[in-house]
Amino acid sequence: MQVLTALAERFRRQRSFEGIRISACLHVTAETANLALALQAGGAQVSLCGSNPLSTQDDVVAALKRRKIAVFAKRGVDNRIYYQHIRACLGHPPAGGPQLTVDDGADLVTYLHTKARSLLKHVWGGTEETTTGVIRLKAMAKAKKLEYPVVAVNSALTKHLFDNRYGTGQSTIDAIMRATNILLAGKVIVVAGYGWCGRGVAMRAKGMGARVVVAEVDSTRALEALMDGYEVMPLSKVARVGEVFVTTTGNRDVVTGAHFKQMKDGAILVNAGHFDVEIDVAALRKMALGVVVIRDNLEEFTLQGNKKLYLVAEGRLANLGAAEGHPAAVMDMSFANQALSLEYLVKNHSQLKPVVYDVPQEIDREVARLKLKSLGVRIDSLTPRQKKYLASWQGGT
Repeated sequence: MQVLTALAERFRRQRSFEGIRISACLHVTAETANLALALQAGGAQVSLCGSNPLSTQDDVVAALKRRKIAVFAKRGVDNRIYYQHIRACLGHPPAGGPQLTVDDGADLVTYLHTKARSLLKHVWGGTEETTTGVIRLKAMAKAKKLEYPVVAVNSALTKHLFDNRYGTGQSTIDAIMRATNILLAGKVIVVAGYGWCGRGVAMRAKGMGARVVVAEVDSTRALEALMDGYEVMPLSKVARVGEVFVTTTGNRDVVTGAHFKQMKDGAILVNAGHFDVEIDVAALRKMALGVVVIRDNLEEFTLQGNKKLYLVAEGRLANLGAAEGHPAAVMDMSFANQALSLEYLVKNHSQLKPVVYDVPQEIDREVARLKLKSLGVRIDSLTPRQKKYLASWQGGT
């Protein structure tokens, strides 16, 4: 993570976060550890909790604690303990709670606004990592419930074009392979949702030789999927022929009991969306005559007629539940955006309203510049004459 490392060195020299309290709710992985340490290098007091019960890497927790980062996370906790960890993260250090928040899915921000409101008066601003969280925060802002400015890191081109597409695409396929060890070539893989995450999964599945079918509710995205070379049809129709179903919508009740009844024996269910609401797991458990864990992160559900369906990572975010999440090379850009957006909030929070902001373009471009530099890639520059031409309107044929 060379970009984040370079930023950490600058933060260390400039003391960019000196004495600032930052509470972060993120997937506790090695990549997240680098972000926490970069903020700590700049003088921040960092507390961290997990943003998904199955995504925490316990060895990373132990390593961060040795580096004096307050971590409240453990893999496999239930929802009660999960929210206890969020509460503890917000209350550490006890002197007033956080001045900045970092979230992935908006659980921490929602908890702060509903169950820890006494801490809100200390908060300057926050950042949000993922699409699902941005949707929630924009709903809060629209309802006039958001009480401090939040920068939507997911809006940065250097985040969603790479993290969502290439990161989710590769790591979701990785999760499927680890959990099932199936041959993807020739399989009918159904991708529900053709946003950047869905594009990434479809592209990688196609590259492995799968027959990809896209299900969408947005006509423009459906048309794009069609022209990208995929079949497009409703879930109700493709449920009969699909062999692997991957949800990437950010919405709930995408694959339901009605679909389970239509699916063929041996179908595999995978969620690549942030929350475990895209596949109706409760309905699946209710329909099942028996449930057996047959491999790590893979449950076999026996339905009427001895039909068997398979669920990866309990229906939670598969690429972190059954694999290791996005590779460090892509998270380098995402977390560089996080770090620079937090620095932006330190400098500008007093001028910002309690709404959701896009990442400033200058930050986005700086992350791209630093990433290219770390890869040893050089690009061209516009000449003065070219700049003048682009800024004028008189020129023509």
